[in-house]
Amino acid sequence: MRISKISRKTKETDIQLEINLDGKGTADVSTGIGFFDHMLSSFARHAEFDLKVRAEGDIYVDEHHLIEDTGIVLGKALAEALGDMAGIARFGEARIPMDEALAEIALDVGGRSYLVMKADFIAPQVGQFSTQLVKHFFETVASNAKITIHASVYGDNDHHKIEALFKAFAYAMKRAVKIEGKEIKSTKGTL
Repeated sequence: MRISKISRKTKETDIQLEINLDGKGTADVSTGIGFFDHMLSSFARHAEFDLKVRAEGDIYVDEHHLIEDTGIVLGKALAEALGDMAGIARFGEARIPMDEALAEIALDVGGRSYLVMKADFIAPQVGQFSTQLVKHFFETVASNAKITIHASVYGDNDHHKIEALFKAFAYAMKRAVKIEGKEIKSTKGTL
């Protein structure tokens, strides 16, 4: 079973996260930031990963620490659940429209972290979620999961653009972690 449970407790946050890569897409998410809950739940649903997140933090300061630390924990949980990555498809991509917005993500679950993101946002926030944290969240996940992500989005509505990015990430991850055999997909024989 490709399951991971990771906890992280600092002076700023307290996070418990469970993920099952072979789930049904059920989500039980509580971070105290409604839009972030919506994005993580959408990610779980469309990736068909079971995801449980309990996160508390100093959101009275702002949401940065909580979103960043959730990205750290999610990235580590993805890496742990994937293990040695033997048999996975490794690469995944998705183009997801949401009304006027279109997001594209291509990724490599290959043991090297990198993020390239082309995204501009109009509003400083969607709900209590700072739009400048979109890139930071994906960067943090990529770094801790050791995956390379190329992401871009355009559109007029920031809610639509961010949601399309999370859904594109979900579909790309679902495709990349699909078991296709037993070998590690690398000419090196290891990732």
